Amino acid sequence: MRLIERSLAAVLLASTVASSAVAQANGTPDDAIRVNQVGYLPDAPKVAVVCALAPRAVGEFEVVTEAGKRVFGPKPTTDAGAFGPCAQTYRLDFTALREPGTYRIRAGDLESRVVKIGPTVWNGLADMPLRYMRQQRSGFNPIYNTTVHTKDGIIVDHPTRAGEYLPATGGWADASDYLQYVTTSATAAFQLLQAYRDNPKAFGDEHQANGLPGANGIPDVLDEARHGLAWLVRMYPDDSLMLNQLGDDRDHMFFDLPPNDSADYGWGKGGARPLYPCTGIPQGLLRYQNRATGYASTAGKFAAAFALGAQLLRERDRAFADTLRSKAVAAFALGERYPGACQTAPGRGAYYYEEDDWEDDMELGAAALYGLTRDVRYQAKAIGYAAKAKVKPWMGADTANHYQWYPWHNIGHYEAARGGTLRERLTLSGYYRTGLAAVAKKADNGFRAGIPFIWCSNDLMTSLAVTALWYRRITGDNQFRELEQAAIDWLFGVNPWGVSMVIGVPADGNFARDPHAVISVKLKYQLDGGLLDGPVYSSIYKNLAGISLTKPDAYAKWNTGHIVYHDDWGDYSTNEPIMDGAANMAYLLSWLGKR
Repeated sequence: MRLIERSLAAVLLASTVASSAVAQANGTPDDAIRVNQVGYLPDAPKVAVVCALAPRAVGEFEVVTEAGKRVFGPKPTTDAGAFGPCAQTYRLDFTALREPGTYRIRAGDLESRVVKIGPTVWNGLADMPLRYMRQQRSGFNPIYNTTVHTKDGIIVDHPTRAGEYLPATGGWADASDYLQYVTTSATAAFQLLQAYRDNPKAFGDEHQANGLPGANGIPDVLDEARHGLAWLVRMYPDDSLMLNQLGDDRDHMFFDLPPNDSADYGWGKGGARPLYPCTGIPQGLLRYQNRATGYASTAGKFAAAFALGAQLLRERDRAFADTLRSKAVAAFALGERYPGACQTAPGRGAYYYEEDDWEDDMELGAAALYGLTRDVRYQAKAIGYAAKAKVKPWMGADTANHYQWYPWHNIGHYEAARGGTLRERLTLSGYYRTGLAAVAKKADNGFRAGIPFIWCSNDLMTSLAVTALWYRRITGDNQFRELEQAAIDWLFGVNPWGVSMVIGVPADGNFARDPHAVISVKLKYQLDGGLLDGPVYSSIYKNLAGISLTKPDAYAKWNTGHIVYHDDWGDYSTNEPIMDGAANMAYLLSWLGKR
């Protein structure tokens, strides 16, 4: 989510010939039957989608073994109208096929890529997003095998402590720039912890705490979450100082590897980066300011991550868990004292995380504190905040500001329901039902895509799948099961481009080979596990500064509709992996791929 200066993009264009050749070789699948490239669980809905770029009749389909033996069909297709570049779409429902195996789908003269059905097709994949998160580490970075950003940071925009050095090395870079936000980092840490708590058997142990290869007796997901928590502790050093951001968009002047980062914030190239505190008022040191109104959106996220961390790490590290516990209580109290949204700070550009909601964050903080302390007052507070944050406003909407309703799904409803009474669970699940129904109403197309295609649409799609999953598990109601599976399928290939939106998943799939990531561009390093930003409205793409494709568009014929995607490092709007999206995906995959 970086804005590259147009001049910089022009200079770097010449350096991409080799990576362009690799991406060109990857190309685009020739077929127009889109399937989930990972596969389908036997008891899950199974729908492939035909994307026809010109009107054509596709009346029937069948499923055959790789040897060509028919095992399902012929069955009628369902004409689902136009969507994006697809002049016509057809849904091919083969849910009734439950026998594990490897198949292909045929519809007229079209044939799909290999389709896998089996109970273990997702196994082991929950660890994949952790690969990307390790690559994003500040402090010791196992990919570069060195410590990066060692001089962080210097407090800015504070009435009494501006100019003070505070050690804040660690955590994760947010995307392919090196900015670090509590907003996304605390959410990511919570989701990693939550994934381990809910599905511990989905994760392995192949890395040490510092991210280097080698088992250490601790699941890798906990090692990664602890790395994030340690940085969050540094960002909340005491009750009088809650920090929200490390760095600003002056970072974007250089497109370089972390060990060579040459950004200059006024203290010399490669020097300290600014630490922005929560102030509760509009903030921004350079040309632009945000619209911050309080601390609570950040404080609630701090409280939630600390509380769940204290709960899950107590047996492994009691001293650290005790620190997390005390900071969780203090952070929540600070959120109550300063209600409102704490947005990130812009710099030279009018670009920042425009988070407007905060009651959902305080709900999550209260629910997590109830899980830790069993103090019923926190559960009551969680239910109270829930009533003010019933439905995420993007659900059913056509658009939203950048990160306006973050996190994309209300995690607090699920956490409060876990410890709630029957009446509370019914109320909280009802909020989910209202939001899901609004999305379902929008999803009247062949792909059942009902989200707004704003920046980070893949993160929204992941959150939609998680919300529907939680609703189904809380209530036993399957009315949104198709919507849930359609969101999962979209992310792994059932989209107009036939692209898996998680780099490297599956290993033999069609995924981004030229993502907007400096390590890919400079070192030709093949990333794994990163969730891409994803398709955006063509109107957004056309109006973003600094985008310049570096090669002919391999997906040009699928980029003629209202949404676009490019596998080109020059397009930061659709092809950049994001850290918080990786954590969100790790949580979803933990449910799909239990070991």
